[in-house]
Amino acid sequence: MKGKTILDKIIGKVSRIIGPIVELKEVFDAQMLELVEIGDDHLVGEIVHLHKEKAVVQVYEDTTGLKPGATVYGQGMPLSLELGPGLIGAIYDGIQRPLELMKNISRQYCIQKGIHLPSLDRKKRWTFKPTVKKEDIVSGGSIIGIVPENDLIEHKIMVPPDKKGKIEDIVVQGEYTLNDIIGHLKMDKETIPLRLFHRWPVRKSRPFIERKRLSVPLITGQRVIDTLFPIAKGGTVAMPGGFGTGKTSLQHQIAKWCDAEIIIYIGCGERGNEMTDVLINFPKLIDPRTNQPLLKRTIFIANTSNMPVAAREASIYTGITLAEYYRDMGYHVAVMADSTSRWAEALRELSGRMEEMPADEGFPAYLPSRLAEFYERAGMVRTLGEKDASITIIGSISPPGGDFSEPVTQHTKRFVRCFWVLDRDLANGRHYPAVSWLDSYSEYIDDIGDWWELNVDSEWKMLRNQVMDLLQRETKLQQVVKLVGPDVLPDTQRLVLECCKLFKEGFLQQNAFEKEDMFSVARKQIKMLKIIVMFYVWGLECLKKGVPLVRLKKLKIYNKIIQMKLTIPNEETEKLDELLYKLEKQLDKLGGDPFYAS
Repeated sequence: MKGKTILDKIIGKVSRIIGPIVELKEVFDAQMLELVEIGDDHLVGEIVHLHKEKAVVQVYEDTTGLKPGATVYGQGMPLSLELGPGLIGAIYDGIQRPLELMKNISRQYCIQKGIHLPSLDRKKRWTFKPTVKKEDIVSGGSIIGIVPENDLIEHKIMVPPDKKGKIEDIVVQGEYTLNDIIGHLKMDKETIPLRLFHRWPVRKSRPFIERKRLSVPLITGQRVIDTLFPIAKGGTVAMPGGFGTGKTSLQHQIAKWCDAEIIIYIGCGERGNEMTDVLINFPKLIDPRTNQPLLKRTIFIANTSNMPVAAREASIYTGITLAEYYRDMGYHVAVMADSTSRWAEALRELSGRMEEMPADEGFPAYLPSRLAEFYERAGMVRTLGEKDASITIIGSISPPGGDFSEPVTQHTKRFVRCFWVLDRDLANGRHYPAVSWLDSYSEYIDDIGDWWELNVDSEWKMLRNQVMDLLQRETKLQQVVKLVGPDVLPDTQRLVLECCKLFKEGFLQQNAFEKEDMFSVARKQIKMLKIIVMFYVWGLECLKKGVPLVRLKKLKIYNKIIQMKLTIPNEETEKLDELLYKLEKQLDKLGGDPFYAS
């Protein structure tokens, strides 16, 4: 399908073409950020600059073959998404075009330009159950009905956020397509038809009643994150790392196992093979909490490095708007943006083609404000429908050469409260996830501490602080070890090194291919942490009684502690209590041996 426009209003002519940037002349009756279609192929674009009778358009498709003088058609609205049943499990490009359907129509290896398809299936019939009746007063965000999108997600049909009034009529329960009118809303003197979907501009955040305090953690199942550097639901994370440090893999793991109800995965400018791996593997994965396919709670935005650069710039707005839509239904949503560096590079390229004044390293001066606009759309809120829901943003950063002083990393740090630094040395040593415990930080510790104490273990914060202290001490001791070797250290200091090694290998490292290790519930994490910390505390008491360190390492239970992440399932955490009890007994016996008494 080509040339399918909403309006046939001609607003100007093409005067100059600079890659994805097209300049227009003879422009009349155009709006800033208006959606346009250009030329015989009706290439989709967006007006980003207006001056008298001239305009600049950012085109989301390949402009090869476009000529000066081509006609430009205005659509009378900004770039907007279709929001309704059918989003879950779909694969879209950066401007919400359905890639699977486009693949079937395109006659080329790559997506053919000029193809126009609706984002949502207009023929499929959905079972709609109304929750309002005639004469009810409703406002933006009010739920007027329910559509079961799949076994996991109950899709709430809402009044668009900018509408309010009285229900004039509503259909009975039955099956309807997206084009069917399911009711009418009387708004002042205007009657507005209601359908199962509505449109919303991608660059305009959806409103809510209030922003709430963050107090509940997003449990990811990754021990280094949940225990050392946790994130709250509604929080923001930056994840910088050089090439090959495992940014995409870690985001995949979080997307698979975190306890968010909806996942929006944005592949923004990444390599096509990485996105292909996601699309192939996700349909095979089973959610451990529901025993349902993970695909039933995931939406993919695929805008790979070989796709139009302008659509890459729009892709993160598409993803966050979809997240806000499901948040307004009352769901907790996690957004994976991979990677914001590629998005910033798209900004830089488009800015350069528009001949704007560059700032640091060629990035536009408005890079910080654009980053802020994106991350500020996260949060735990009270929705217009009177529900508490959240959007959590986890954005990866790919600094060139692993240089964290570059502008994207430094500006992003200003707008996030959690920072997971991926270390190249850890990755080269096959330590995954390669999150550095020295350079990473989280400002959500105090916010979510009460949740851990009430729901998991009251000692969580104390145990975390103890192990972080050990890791800091180990770093200083390693400097001595590099100079003179470990043998010159007293046993008390060598115990610190030994416990940190135990913690790194037996706790922080996780194998994504091991059934019992790929995901750890919160209760298993805290019990594993307690065993390692108590090994140090009780071991120190033994050393003070004259027991040599070598005897501690020869205990039978030592190897069981290293292997506990693999041998004890999430459903049998009581076995960790037994392990802790055995550890205490063996160390008591060892410390009470008169041969080693001080």
